[in-house]
Amino acid sequence: MARALVLTVIGEDRPGLVEALADLVASHEGSWDESRMARLAGHFAGVVQVHLPDERADALIEALPGLADRGLSVSVVDSDWSLASVDHRRSIRLELVGQDRPGIVREISGALASLGVSVQDLRTVVESAPMSGEPLFRAEAELAPPEDVALERIRDALERLADELMVDVSLEAAD
Repeated sequence: MARALVLTVIGEDRPGLVEALADLVASHEGSWDESRMARLAGHFAGVVQVHLPDERADALIEALPGLADRGLSVSVVDSDWSLASVDHRRSIRLELVGQDRPGIVREISGALASLGVSVQDLRTVVESAPMSGEPLFRAEAELAPPEDVALERIRDALERLADELMVDVSLEAAD
């Protein structure tokens, strides 16, 4: 029987952090399934889903604090293996761009939640606009709506909100 673990890692960015984590997972017969990692404000931060034989999971969990010697702080959540598989619901890709201001993520995520839409993946960045140099907010997301919520209903809700936020939003089925 396998167990799924979700690891959250953070440390001051430097070479070798992913290697240290990957070595520890592999040494416990673990398989690296999914991850999202990034350099943020000089720190390396990430979330990793691994699975490993049930009899090896507790030893890995006990070994994780040892990564502090390599500069990584790790927290772990023991997950239900049946929930760790890929979500096969239909998915929608969202792209958003507009002048940066506080509240964009809150407003968009609130509209999605009110429709029962789950955010499966979210990536955001603030960059300089090409001509003006003003802060430009970009977001890309993968969304999983409930079966009874049509793409057009989501599009209508986000387009109304986009007008208020003065951002451009595009949605398309990912299938």
